[in-house]
Amino acid sequence: MLMHEFLCICSRMRYVAAYLLAALGGKESPSTGDIKKILDSVGVEADDTRMSKVVSELNGKNLEEVIAQGFSKLASVPSGGAVAASSAAAPSAGGSAAAPAAEEKKEEKKEESEESEDDMGFGLFD
Repeated sequence: MLMHEFLCICSRMRYVAAYLLAALGGKESPSTGDIKKILDSVGVEADDTRMSKVVSELNGKNLEEVIAQGFSKLASVPSGGAVAASSAAAPSAGGSAAAPAAEEKKEEKKEESEESEDDMGFGLFD
């Protein structure tokens, strides 16, 4: 299901990308014809409904503002960096977070070395 949603988003992005290319090329308000011309030039079949949707949503808007709004929305999406950010912010609260983090790293290294001793040199595919 996730892959299907990803592919749908990617297929819609080609119309947005073509719209942006037309705008960068000097078109103040790119039309469906401009988008179709760009997509045809790279061998991509264009869907009139999707092109019309992109043009109607973006027509008359400042693209720099639209992109800035998109970036601010992306900033609220978790991306796996929260642990690093929280540990980086903690030392400013008094510096006491650095010592437990160092202890955790030492413990992790000990566990890794114990695990490597347990396998006695045999790999999964040996």
